[in-house]
Amino acid sequence: MARHLLLAATLATTLAACASPPKDLDLSLRHASAQGRYLVQIEPPAAPLAIHQMHAWQIRLSSPDGAPVRNARIAVDGGMPQHGHGLPTRPQVTREVAAGTYLMEGMKFSMTGWWEIKLAIQAADGPDTAVFNTVVDTSGVKR
Repeated sequence: MARHLLLAATLATTLAACASPPKDLDLSLRHASAQGRYLVQIEPPAAPLAIHQMHAWQIRLSSPDGAPVRNARIAVDGGMPQHGHGLPTRPQVTREVAAGTYLMEGMKFSMTGWWEIKLAIQAADGPDTAVFNTVVDTSGVKR
């Protein structure tokens, strides 16, 4: 009997971790960084993103008044909050392609669900962070 209760509790915990994303999840692609030093925008590729497919995104970084932020260093992290694991790859910002626009390569999603993309920004106005939520379903990334 105790074994069945343990199995039921384990199953309930597993199913809760796989729950749908929160209904009020912010899926905006542009917002201020955590400390308000920068405006950050992420842009997924135009084509629908399939699971297990490598892709590149762009990151636009500007000051609060809209001026492009040049020569920033941006580290990328993230994962699935409901599953407790990180990204399946190690995406990197490889270069600044235009004033304040950076190329993030090596992004891949390994399953459907809610993903976080976390950016650690180092630039002239000081360090800051930004977190973006995205939901991947069978048709790709929801925008």
